[in-house]
Amino acid sequence: MTVRGKGKWIWGGIVVVACVAIGLTAESTTHAGPSTQDAASSAQATDAGAATPSPDAATPATSPAPVPTRTATPEPAAGTALALLKTLPVKGRAPKTGYARTQFGPAWADVDRNGCDTRDDVLRRDLRHLTLRGWCVVLSGILTDPYTARQIHFTRGVRTSTAVQIDHVVALSDAWQTGAQKLTTAQREMIGNDPLNLLAVDGPTNEAKGDGDAATWLPPNKAFRCRYVATQISVKAAYRLWVTAAEKAAMGAVLAPCPRQPAYRDTMVGTAGAIPPPASTATQSAPVSTTAPGAVYYQNCAAVRAADKAPLYRGQPGYSRTLDRDGDGIACE
Repeated sequence: MTVRGKGKWIWGGIVVVACVAIGLTAESTTHAGPSTQDAASSAQATDAGAATPSPDAATPATSPAPVPTRTATPEPAAGTALALLKTLPVKGRAPKTGYARTQFGPAWADVDRNGCDTRDDVLRRDLRHLTLRGWCVVLSGILTDPYTARQIHFTRGVRTSTAVQIDHVVALSDAWQTGAQKLTTAQREMIGNDPLNLLAVDGPTNEAKGDGDAATWLPPNKAFRCRYVATQISVKAAYRLWVTAAEKAAMGAVLAPCPRQPAYRDTMVGTAGAIPPPASTATQSAPVSTTAPGAVYYQNCAAVRAADKAPLYRGQPGYSRTLDRDGDGIACE
């Protein structure tokens, strides 16, 4: 065989060997691929099984958030100032047009016909350690002022009498603007001299109050505020006056810490609301009004005399401390 022939055979063998090697490599790769993929798939399945809970696995129940409940505001007890406040109409303040002190009758008229003017009646009631001229005129005394809680020594005189003044708890100007315009002259004179609506107080403090209502002025003595507001509510109810929204809110705020503060019975008018409605033409002509079965009420000593019952002795029907101003147990002597 020639050298050229031998070269052909050598190259042919090399080609054959190369082809066999390539075939073996391809077969090895084919068999290894699926095994690697299966392992990867198995690993992914294992991870998924660990991450995803079984449908049968117990899931903790989620409790709904509690819904807050509103506590109902209890109704105020009967007979309290709060209960009476709820009955007062709420309106805006009427114009002050036409107001004058004389619209409420002569200042300090002797409306109960006991021989003393109203100012002296209130001084005798509210002061202690009195010095009197006769049985009526207060010359001196000591006042424990409800508005400031201070003790004031009162001496009657041109320059000293104003140290103690008589305050209308419901100021007459305020009354005028909250319904008193529609009252009769006689009814307005009653509110101007009603003992329930009058207090002997510190003069400068009374002047600072002016004609303010509960929304604009309250006594500096906080311990007295519940009684003060209860008096205003009682007077307004007795004379069918209204309150403004701001005034009612202020009254409610004062009474919140003292919900059992009682309202007061007006001894001049009788039961709360005894004044006829403003639109009514009825007048207070009857001298006696029945306030409870078997109980007799007299508006003043004139009514007692008109009923031919004067004098009244303590314990008799119709007797009241208001009529017995000197406290001797005999009213309307």
